[in-house]
Amino acid sequence: MSTLTMLITIALLLVLVIAAVHLCQRSDPVLRIFPILGAARTVLIALGPKLRQYLVANDSEERPFSRLDREDVEMMSTGKISQIAFGSRTDLVAHGHEPLLKYRTFPRLPVEGTPEAETNSAGQGSLKTMGAARQRRYQYRPASIVNISGMSFGALSGPAVETLNLAAGIAGCFQNSGEGGISDHHLHGGDLVFQIGSGYFGCRDHAGSFSISELKERLAQGPIKALEIKISQGAKPGLGGFLPGEKVTAEIARYRGITQGMDCASPPRHAEFWDADSLLDWVEYLADETGLPVGIKSAVGDTEFWSDLATLMARDARGVDYIAIDGSEGGTGAAPSVFAESVGYPFRQAFPLVHREFRSRGIDGDVVFIGAGRLGLAANAARAFAYGADLVNVGRTAMLSMGCIQALKCHTGHCPSGIATQRPWLTRGIVPEAAALKVSNYLISLRKELFAVAEACGVSHPGLLTPADLTHVDGTPVDPRSTLPVPLTSVDMSA
Repeated sequence: MSTLTMLITIALLLVLVIAAVHLCQRSDPVLRIFPILGAARTVLIALGPKLRQYLVANDSEERPFSRLDREDVEMMSTGKISQIAFGSRTDLVAHGHEPLLKYRTFPRLPVEGTPEAETNSAGQGSLKTMGAARQRRYQYRPASIVNISGMSFGALSGPAVETLNLAAGIAGCFQNSGEGGISDHHLHGGDLVFQIGSGYFGCRDHAGSFSISELKERLAQGPIKALEIKISQGAKPGLGGFLPGEKVTAEIARYRGITQGMDCASPPRHAEFWDADSLLDWVEYLADETGLPVGIKSAVGDTEFWSDLATLMARDARGVDYIAIDGSEGGTGAAPSVFAESVGYPFRQAFPLVHREFRSRGIDGDVVFIGAGRLGLAANAARAFAYGADLVNVGRTAMLSMGCIQALKCHTGHCPSGIATQRPWLTRGIVPEAAALKVSNYLISLRKELFAVAEACGVSHPGLLTPADLTHVDGTPVDPRSTLPVPLTSVDMSA
């Protein structure tokens, strides 16, 4: 028998086996009726996203980050400012829903006694100090306006977390731990913000309740500069975190205080507080016990909570030291599509809603405001500063600079870049020392771009941008007194 005949025979046998299997199965009617064509259809469906990503999709079409976005991040990871040739790639009129930054012919000169006078001492860091308004024992002034968002060890691999911490140390920024607690991978020179989620991982007792003694034990292990109470996450507000059992290794189980191999779910609500008043009591308890600034991270839906919180803070000495607002376009390893697409405000609406509550009561200067939710692109980040943010946190773009290819397999454990997986044969692809240089280059380049934009707008620091520095394509200004920078389109319910 010739080789060709043998190959044809094997191919025919394979086709017959596929047909027999599909004819016998009961769950898919197409495969049962058309076993061979149905199998070909299944293969094409599986390959479709990959073919579209590399061969079909327009450079600006993909989501959450287009090919143009990813190219910008990749260029910045080499230490260069992202540059393009031959002019704008965007139809500014067609995309007029995004406010533009107003170039100023002459800079606004600083006035003595105003925040502008602080810019020299701030350098490339925050103009505000966390904990200064309430005289916390260990106040913290972040040395960088761009920092790394909360991404847990467990959701990310150990080498990925180590890479981010090394990069934070090089770039002079902080890394948020995520709600999975502090691991040895977090201890490579970068400042840390310890995030406390509703599961109290890393600071819980054997029953799963919060433990101040466990928290203090963790604080003694590394350079933790602040505490963050995670109320909710932009990509899945109202849902707790979930780590499938296959990702819960012995190492992760040890750091989180959970059982190896078992699904790890954190509840959607905290057990330690139940309203704005009890939240502030717990904030002050944590601050008194640790001396650290204490902030909160939250998505935005209702305004009642924020109104209550601002009213209480204006009334007495209790208060959060910073507020991190996470827009609904923020990233996550896994979320039900209805939550990721349809629950909570996008950052452009969420942040002004919250900032207005504190500004109207004259206490916005007492709080450090942090923005998150697709702010790893310079234009989006600059708008966030104009809305009132003092800092921005970046997550997915930091992952892209590390080597993420946006394969959208974060929830499967099969991340091909070794970032969002615990499989050793995949995680070995990350060399933290080398990858950290790319991530730090990206963080530093983004920071440089933001300062360049601020200077073009006539100020010396991005934290000095205001809504007056924004305008719409048609010349309509962004009203700083309004609740929203861009009016939401009303829905006609009579139709």
